[in-house]
Amino acid sequence: MPKVLIIGGGAAGMMVAVFSAMQGLETHLFEQNEKLGKKVYITGKGRCNFTNACDMDTLFASVMTNEKFLYSAFNGYNNFDVIDFFEELGVCTKIERGNRVFPKSDHASDIIGALSHKMKELDVKLHLRSKVSKLLMDENKIKGIVLENEVNITGDKVVVATGGLSYAATGSTGDGYYFAKSVNHEVIKQRPSLVPMEVSEDYIKKMQGLSLKNVSLSIFDNNQKCYEAFGEMMFTHFGITGPLVLSASASIGDLLTANSLKATIDLKPALSLEQLDNRILREMEAGKNKQFKNVIGGLLPSTLQKVILEQAIINPEKKVHEITKEERWEFVAYLKGFPLTITKLRDYNEAVITKGGVSVKEINPKTMESKIVKGLYFIGEVLDVDALTGGFNLQIAWSSAVAAARNF
Repeated sequence: MPKVLIIGGGAAGMMVAVFSAMQGLETHLFEQNEKLGKKVYITGKGRCNFTNACDMDTLFASVMTNEKFLYSAFNGYNNFDVIDFFEELGVCTKIERGNRVFPKSDHASDIIGALSHKMKELDVKLHLRSKVSKLLMDENKIKGIVLENEVNITGDKVVVATGGLSYAATGSTGDGYYFAKSVNHEVIKQRPSLVPMEVSEDYIKKMQGLSLKNVSLSIFDNNQKCYEAFGEMMFTHFGITGPLVLSASASIGDLLTANSLKATIDLKPALSLEQLDNRILREMEAGKNKQFKNVIGGLLPSTLQKVILEQAIINPEKKVHEITKEERWEFVAYLKGFPLTITKLRDYNEAVITKGGVSVKEINPKTMESKIVKGLYFIGEVLDVDALTGGFNLQIAWSSAVAAARNF
C-alpha cells in the first residue's frame, strides 16, 4: 500500500489528504504552522468564498493562465462536486452575487473544521510545526522528504501543496518553487495577482474608503484599451482596490512592469453621454440661479463630488445660467471618464494569489504527477495556474487535489 506524504496544510493539501485516506492509503500531512488552513481562514474576508456555482464554460473562462491544463481536473471534479462534498460534511452553503459560494455561517472555520474532522476520522497522520527542507530522491524517483530538523521520512508518493508567495505570514513562502527547482523543474516567474493598484494622482487620497458600485473601469496601454469591466471598487490611501480592481490586476499586471497605465472610471455607465447630459441639463434648468456646486448634489457621493469640483472643469461657484454648452459637455465627458494613472501593483502581502509557478508543461494534467520525477505531485497555487476572484482559485485547489489523489 503506497505511503503518501503531503507538504502543506492549506486548501489543496487538506483536500488531497482526505481523498488519499478515503482510498485506504497511509497518509501523512506536514504543515509548518501550528494549525491548518491559515490562508483559508482569511479568504473572502474570513467568510471563505470556496467555489463558484457557475456553468462549466464560465468556470474555464475565469481561469487566466493555462486554462487547458485544468480541463481534465475540472471535468473530473467540478464546482458542484465541491459544494456537494462540503454539504455532505455538514457545511450548510449559500450562493451570493456573482454565483459566489460561501458557508451559510459566513465562517471560513467551517470549511477548515469539516476537512480537519474528516482527516481525523480517516486517520490522516497530521504533523504540525513540521517544516520540510528538501525532497529525498533515488535517481528520477521520489523516496521521501527531509524535515528541517534533518529527520528523513520515506514515502512512495510526495505531494507539494505549498501555495505561492501571497500572504507570507500564513506560511506561503515559496518553498514549493525551491522543491521544484531542486529536481530540475522549470518554474515560471512569479508576481502578485488579484491585488490592489497604486495610483499617482494625489486627489485619490481624499476619497479614501469611498466605495463605488456599478461603475466601469477601462485601462489603456499607449492609448490602446487593454482592459474593461463593470463592477465594484474602492478608493484607498494609495490607490484603488475592490473586486473590479483585483480582477483587472490579473489581466494587466505584466504591462505595469515596464510603464504606468492610464485608466478611466465611467461613473455612470448606465447612461450614454447624451442621456447624462440631459440629466444634468434638467438639474441645471431647475436651479438656473444657483451655483453649479449646489445643483449636482444628487449625481455623486459627496467626497467624489468635492474632488471632481476641485478639478475645475467648471468653476463650482459659477452660476448655472452662465455655464456654456461646451463646459457642460466637458463635465459630462469627465464623469464618463474619470482619469487615473496606475503606477504599480501592491505587493504579495496584499495579493490574493501568486501568478506564475511550476511549469505545467512538466506536469501530467490528468494526475498532477511530475513528468520528470516519478511519484512527485504538484497541486494548487504552486502550479502556474491562476484565476479571477469569485471562488475560482480555491476550485483549482480542490480539483487538482482530487485529480492527484485518485491517481496514487
